[in-house]
This record gives sequence, C-alpha cells and structure tokens, in this order.
Amino acid sequence: MNIITISHENLDKEHICCAISTNTDSQVSSKKAWMAERFADGLVFKKGDVRGKVFIEYIPAEKAWCPIEAPGYMFINCLWVSGQFKGRGVSNKLITECINDSKSKGKKGLVALSSKKKMPFISDPKYLKYKGFLLADTAQPYYELMYLPFEENYEKPCFKSCVKSAKIEEQGFVLFYSNQCPFTEKYVWLIAEIAERKGIGFRVIKHENTEQAQNAPSPFTTYSLFYNGNFVTNEILSDKKFEKLLSNLGVI
Repeated sequence: MNIITISHENLDKEHICCAISTNTDSQVSSKKAWMAERFADGLVFKKGDVRGKVFIEYIPAEKAWCPIEAPGYMFINCLWVSGQFKGRGVSNKLITECINDSKSKGKKGLVALSSKKKMPFISDPKYLKYKGFLLADTAQPYYELMYLPFEENYEKPCFKSCVKSAKIEEQGFVLFYSNQCPFTEKYVWLIAEIAERKGIGFRVIKHENTEQAQNAPSPFTTYSLFYNGNFVTNEILSDKKFEKLLSNLGVI
C-alpha cells in the first residue's frame, strides 16, 4: 500500500477515507473546508491509496484543536485503520510516517488524546502504549494525554486547566463541536431538531477557530455534550442513541 499526502492540490479529488463517498455531501465539504484552512498551520493528512478508512492526521501541537500545552510536539488528530485493512501493519506504517515527518521538522515528539479504556472516536490506549507512548496527564472523566518523546529529557505535555473538571456553568444540553470530523455536521443538527420538537433546552456551540478550540471545556473538541453543567459523552449520537440518552437521564 502506498501512502498519499493530501494537500491543496489534490484535496478536491482525493477521498478523505471516511464512510462518505462524494464531495457534494455536506459532511465531506465541511471537513475538506476545515482541512484547507488548517494546511497553513502545518496540518498533515496521509492516507493509503485505497478506498477505505486508512489514514493519519496530525498538526503542530501549538495549532491543535485541543486544549493542551505541548510546545514543540506534533499532535495526532486521528489515526484510523478499519475493515479489511486491519492486522496488516498499516497502522504501524502510518505512525512511522508521522514519526519520521515530525523528526524531520525538528519536533520533540508526538502527542495524542486517549482514554482510560477504548472510547469511540478517541485513540486506542492499548495501541499507543504498545507503540511506546507514555501517560502525560489526565482530565475528567476518562481522558488521558499520551506522548511519545523523541528524547528522554523532553518535558511532559499537559491539559489546560479549562478541561480538568469536565463541567460548565450552563444548564440544559450544550453541545460543543467542530468540523474536524466529517460526521459531526449532520448528526449535531439531527439531535438538536429532536430536542426542539420535544421542547428540551439545547444549545449548539461550534468551534470556528483554533483559539476557541484550545479554550474548550473538554479535550475532544470535535464533539462534546454536556447536560446541566456535567459532561455526558464524546460519542457522536444518532437519533436513536440520543433518544436512549434522554430516557436514561430522565429527561423524557
């Protein structure tokens, strides 16, 4: 499998590896627009030359859409290998590409958002540990910041204080999201419409730029749902999952 690097020149014609097939889909167009704006910040998107979810996306930590302090590191936004491509060494190939590229750019190491156990849309902690990543910091309720220093004496990255408690002051449902993931644009408004029909207070806050994302109340700025001030989930909810959540919370 060959690895392709996405750039301004080939962004429109290349499939961006998620389970959406056409550029006319609002989810794809929103993701590609987000990528196009981030290339100037040093965003790198490398994918296998296949029609599938085989890619790694990373960016200098100073420009990462994650509330962290990690000067000199490279932050992995997402590493995804799925389906028939699993178990073929593809993840190792992609992360090796990231390591070599980051070293060539003089970076101190890699940083990735993970969790105490495997959670949807977040890097697998077992795999990161297998690749030599170490625990740098934690944030409620289950987030872990993992790092792979290229030299032993490099300082640990850390979360910003704004994400430590997993709480906000606002009551009702508040959903923070960004277009870093192409799935969000569709599903955010799907559940917002359900809440409106049921007369449930629901506010959507979209991270439009790096500064907003770096001061978010949760590390996973792609999608974070709060209810009555407390963090609920980072999982991108379908209509059925949202209905189930409302029932579990006793809202309906």
